[in-house]
Amino acid sequence: MTRTWQITDVTDAARARIGATRLAAACGVPTLERTRLVAALGARLRQCLAKGGVWRLVLDTGTAPPGGQGTLHAVLTPTPEASAAGEPPWRMSVACPDPAAVVPGGGAAADGPAALAHALLGADEDTALVLERLAEQEGLVGFHREELHQTNQGVVALHAELDAAGRAQREAFAAERAARTEAENARRRLTFLADASAVLTASLDHHEIVRRLPELLVPEYASRVDVWLFDVGDERDGSPAHAAAAVLAARTGRPQYAAGLPGGLPGVDDQPPSALSPDRPLLCVPLLTRRAAMGVLTLSPPGERWDPDDAVMLIELTRRTGIAIDHAQRYQHNRDIAETLQRALLTELPAPPGLGLAARYLPATHGLNIGGDWYDAFRQPDGGVVVVVGDVTGHGLRAAVMMSQLRTALRAYAVDGGSPGRLLTRLHTFLHHLQPDLFATAVMARFHPDGRTLTWAAAGHPPPVLRMPDGEVRLLDAKPGAMLGIPLNQEITDHTVRLAPGATLALYTDGLVERRARGIDPGIERLAGVLGSFDAERLASDLEGSADGILEPLLSDSERDDDVCLLLCHLRGRD
Repeated sequence: MTRTWQITDVTDAARARIGATRLAAACGVPTLERTRLVAALGARLRQCLAKGGVWRLVLDTGTAPPGGQGTLHAVLTPTPEASAAGEPPWRMSVACPDPAAVVPGGGAAADGPAALAHALLGADEDTALVLERLAEQEGLVGFHREELHQTNQGVVALHAELDAAGRAQREAFAAERAARTEAENARRRLTFLADASAVLTASLDHHEIVRRLPELLVPEYASRVDVWLFDVGDERDGSPAHAAAAVLAARTGRPQYAAGLPGGLPGVDDQPPSALSPDRPLLCVPLLTRRAAMGVLTLSPPGERWDPDDAVMLIELTRRTGIAIDHAQRYQHNRDIAETLQRALLTELPAPPGLGLAARYLPATHGLNIGGDWYDAFRQPDGGVVVVVGDVTGHGLRAAVMMSQLRTALRAYAVDGGSPGRLLTRLHTFLHHLQPDLFATAVMARFHPDGRTLTWAAAGHPPPVLRMPDGEVRLLDAKPGAMLGIPLNQEITDHTVRLAPGATLALYTDGLVERRARGIDPGIERLAGVLGSFDAERLASDLEGSADGILEPLLSDSERDDDVCLLLCHLRGRD
């Protein structure tokens, strides 16, 4: 269905607008779409009237498919006679739900004021409906605006919470990194303290401890280390001057920090800069013992100053250093006393005619220089010479005292005479009753006054080694007795061998020949080989040097964990 209007003035335009409104209403166009069409058409008609001329409005409902929806097309074009001829037409289309409802002649505009007023009122109704819908939309927009505002507030609050959570997380991460760094530094300090303490306490030489201390501290914890021990050196001997803070630390027993600014170190007293080092801070820590300070450790920082925790660690290390030096000095003092005592207990060898004697005693390299190994040589009233080497079980002062008692008892028994076997038997009984929990081994030999006979006996001791004048070496390993002091009644047997001038007898303790990895037999074979390699002239002319020559190859392979005793007897013949 098509409707056409010729428009030349405002009345024609009003009629066309009213016709378009009615036709759109007849086609079932919704109010909003109808109002939108009419308003757009009215605006375009005002423009056309301003340009002048004749215009043509065509409304076409088109043809809708069966059961479908049509379209209302509006086309406004100028006539060929109009001044705006040639302009493109104005077009607008709206959905037409019911185009079949339009009857011929429907939508024609009636003339007269009543028809125009009626059309105007109808337009007001449409406008009121549009305004009502607009109010609804405005309310909806306001609702959504408020909802958006609330949403924005929530988003802002959420952002604030997220920002606070982010700051808290960053602070937690920073605290965790700081705690991890602090824990790592503490672990590093404790590891260094443990390792340094192990190094310092491993030595029993206080000079070695003092030497190792700077090696441990420089350059990580100090740029310079000075150790001042009170009993080492003297000012009159040209010893270097010491800082006033070091002297104050020695007097008070408290650590002192000498610098231009306070150090703020825990447990440390601040002092003015040292006149000896005005540009260098000094940390002076006393080396304390159980009684009093034994020295002062003076340190210079590796940088501008110390970290307080590093200073605490250095003070603790100094405390441990003082204990280690004190223990080393005590050990050295006791070792010197023990060695002096051991030497005092050993016998000065006699010089009988026709018989050369040489003895060596070496304490174990571990522990105190005192033990139970002993040797002795003395003349009997009939002119015979008795030599003996023994070993009391254990080490220390008790073993040394027992060794001294055995030696004294043996000399007392030998005054009355008696063979080596008989003397060892009496010594066995003496030890068993005197010290039931101590045992000993011994080997004894007697050179008869004729100078040609040797009688010997052993009690649980390694066999003597005899070198004959022709270089042949024999082990005097005939049946020995059991150890001295064991709960057993025994009669130790004597053994006799004929000698010739130039023969050499070696008595020794197991510390010379026994090694844990190889046992004792290989060591005895090595001793026999070394003794057999010496020529008779060397033994006769330099028995002392021969003793050293025997010890050197036998003791060069390892540290001694037992005392060593060697007694060489060389038969020269009577003058």
